[in-house]
Amino acid sequence: MKEVLLGIDLGGTNIKVSVFDRTFEKLGESRCATGASEGWQAVLGRIDRCTRSLLEQLGIGMNQVAVAGMGIPGLLDRKTGISRFSPNFTDWQDVPVSRWFREAWGVPVFIDNDVRSNLYGEWKFGGGQGRENLVLLTLGTGLGSGIVMDGRVLYGATGSAGEVGHMNLYREGRSCRCGSSGCLGRYVSALGMLRTFREKLDSGRESMVSGWVKTPEEITARMISDAFDQNDPVAVETLTETGELLGFGLVNVINLFNPELILIGGGMAAAGERLLAPARKVIEEHALEISRNACELSVAKLGDSAGMVGAAWYGAQCLAQETVSSSTISANCSPSAPAVETAL
Repeated sequence: MKEVLLGIDLGGTNIKVSVFDRTFEKLGESRCATGASEGWQAVLGRIDRCTRSLLEQLGIGMNQVAVAGMGIPGLLDRKTGISRFSPNFTDWQDVPVSRWFREAWGVPVFIDNDVRSNLYGEWKFGGGQGRENLVLLTLGTGLGSGIVMDGRVLYGATGSAGEVGHMNLYREGRSCRCGSSGCLGRYVSALGMLRTFREKLDSGRESMVSGWVKTPEEITARMISDAFDQNDPVAVETLTETGELLGFGLVNVINLFNPELILIGGGMAAAGERLLAPARKVIEEHALEISRNACELSVAKLGDSAGMVGAAWYGAQCLAQETVSSSTISANCSPSAPAVETAL
């Protein structure tokens, strides 16, 4: 009997690998450097070595692995298992992720976007359990999002549904790598908030944070939160403005998708009510009353573990659907709220 599931979360800095039993109890976890600048073959090789090393530590053979699910950043084709493009990786275009690992491991491998892997994790095991209409926003280096509506994850015609980070806030705003400008993610993200803070310093404003670093480039989002707690005016202003812009983005999300729950994840979620309080105020003032009253705004519960368990769950559901349908294109599976029973 195939005993374990692999959940892999590929990030620009770290590869996170977890092994789960059939009840999704974590048996072990490992984190390894990604080497994003080394090219796709080197990165896949690092995932391979990181995974094999963890299995060896646990005394588990690859022949005991039922399935592997992977969360991959960027654009991808779930049907073919190909990662089309990932902006933070060098020489990364049309990478045959699923095929490469199926051949290397002899194990079914299914891929999805990394944010949706986090969404699956929170939905099935974290703050979104029991909900059928929810949105997850991950606020980290950028802004990612995933949407569950009526018990199904939204994918859209090209798998890019729910790109809240590219919601246009300003007609003439900060340029975005998507080719547009004024996108929400250019303001509501760690990089966006840091830019806002530095722009205030460049205008002649003074902050205690300047005394903590040698150059403005050393300032971090955590420093801004710490300064906020000490009532630093520039930090308070920056976090308040960022939270307000988040609020306007969420007003659109609430009015469009009518979720019962919005979860905020990613590194910036650590800011908590410093960020969410001004967002709540904007929502209260601008979102449709019936929709906002039915919606809860909260911080995600699983932290950076969500992507691993979410990827494992997604892989297990895809494998179960493949078994039921005898289809060879199970990478295009669409798990729904009434979970497919996973018989591994």
